[in-house]
Amino acid sequence: MPTRTARTAWNGSLQEGSGQVELSSSKVGTFDVSFPKRTADEAGGTTSPEELIAAAHSSCYAMALSSEIGKAGGTPQSLEISADVTLGQKDGAPTITTIKLTVRGEVDGLDADGFEKAAQAAKVGCPVSKALSAVDISLDAALV
Repeated sequence: MPTRTARTAWNGSLQEGSGQVELSSSKVGTFDVSFPKRTADEAGGTTSPEELIAAAHSSCYAMALSSEIGKAGGTPQSLEISADVTLGQKDGAPTITTIKLTVRGEVDGLDADGFEKAAQAAKVGCPVSKALSAVDISLDAALV
């Protein structure tokens, strides 16, 4: 199985410094990062580890859910997945406290109960969910 790589170059202190994270394996981009913007309500044109985790989780979950729907005898027509990754405080330190997966699906061959079962199985089986198992992950899944 492949290994994927990202690289970050950082200059300065935590509060005054900034950096750039490069998606090295895919070469699709380099993105600004900043701790003050990471902890602000508005991202201001920068990304954050939490946003990158959200991107990884939502895309991995989409693949896992597509697989589970197929195993259950359904055919996914469209899946819309968002992942909300919250940075909070625990023991006085910044900590990823929760992840909320929201799924809306258009699926042939499954009723709402079958879709919910596939969605829960995908949450358990998704490799990124497994990697993030120390975080409380909630799921809101529904057919549209």
